Amino acid sequence: MAENKYLKWLSSTASVYWNDSAVNATMEEAFENGALGATTNPFLINAALKNDAAYWAGKLPDTSGITGDEKAEMLTKCITEHYAERFASLYQNDPSVSGYICAQTNPNKTGDAQYMIEQAKRFAAIAPNVVVKIPATKAGLEAYEECAALGINVAATLSMTVPQVVAAGEAAERGKARAKANGIKPGLTIAVLMVGRLDNYLRDVAADNKIDVKESDIIQAGTACIKRAYNIFLERGYDTYIMPAGSFNAANITDLAGARMIMSIAPWIAELLRNVDVFEERIDVPVAPDVIERLMQIDEFRRAYEPDGLRADEFIKFGGNNRTTAQYIECGWNLIYKD
Repeated sequence: MAENKYLKWLSSTASVYWNDSAVNATMEEAFENGALGATTNPFLINAALKNDAAYWAGKLPDTSGITGDEKAEMLTKCITEHYAERFASLYQNDPSVSGYICAQTNPNKTGDAQYMIEQAKRFAAIAPNVVVKIPATKAGLEAYEECAALGINVAATLSMTVPQVVAAGEAAERGKARAKANGIKPGLTIAVLMVGRLDNYLRDVAADNKIDVKESDIIQAGTACIKRAYNIFLERGYDTYIMPAGSFNAANITDLAGARMIMSIAPWIAELLRNVDVFEERIDVPVAPDVIERLMQIDEFRRAYEPDGLRADEFIKFGGNNRTTAQYIECGWNLIYKD
């Protein structure tokens, strides 16, 4: 396996590295270089089934006569169970952040709390080291809190804004308090912020509205948001892990190095990090005020950056989240059950 010195160094800090892929070969290399868990989503599950077919041959259930959401869930559960068993010893040695595999709920149902709760229960029943990813919509956070109250490991995903991350942190606190009151051991809770996907969305918004913002500013937008959310969590004492995800350049990771975060790092981002030769903890280095000032010209950045920039009923409407949800539906979940 090719050594990745940066990832090995990163894993020696407070930062935790999880591999963002369901492809077998990437798991081998990631864990050799310090990964402790793995994240997936419907897009990645479909990619594994289509591009890693040889590995999954003979491992998948017979889906003859099964169609639609039932088939997609069955195949998602199969891949999740496979990796949960494979990571079991790592989880047993250190269940704090090690040996986890994620399974995401049906992205067609981001407004249906009860559906997500029931599906989350089914995914959680696979193994104790499964983290169920639930969208950070108003309904999704209702489901997220309920799952936290049941002791289920949960991650609030499809999230690109400080308001969503803070709302997830608050929901986790409420859910875990309910769990403890009922004698249930709380599970792992995670709040995702898709740093690179936010950058990409804001780049298009700025271009569409002819806002004069530098590219060097745009690629720091997600970083500015996640650092603000991280500082809020520190101030409030939340133990929920923030997870940077959806990265599109190495700086989306290197600018957060040293943070108590679980970092979802795709194999192609890992390759970019292989070329990084400055090993420096940068979580406490703020995004420059003049960069923030220029980004504030973009209304969608302001909504993403300010803790009260969005109401809960607006989470499902935020443009960047909609784009990603559509990808998970059209290029992920709906393709999983199509031959």
